[in-house]
Amino acid sequence: MTQPNPQDKNSFLYPRSRYYGKFQPETLAFNANLQEFAQRITYISCLETGGKLSPEEAYDQIRGLWKQLKHSKKELSIGVNK
Repeated sequence: MTQPNPQDKNSFLYPRSRYYGKFQPETLAFNANLQEFAQRITYISCLETGGKLSPEEAYDQIRGLWKQLKHSKKELSIGVNK
């Protein structure tokens, strides 16, 4: 029996898509934050649908993640004309 590769497990649980936009460190960092946000929203939605989280708990967690993403966007100056 072969041992599972931890990298394969992480790739399966936390998939990352390639970034195709114009390369700038801040846009690359925001893209990573956005992908993590989307992944965590998926987990929260599944937990709520499965009855493991109440709708209020899910909403509060999603709202917190949204605030973090907005803060990230502001800190990285995404969408600001330079």
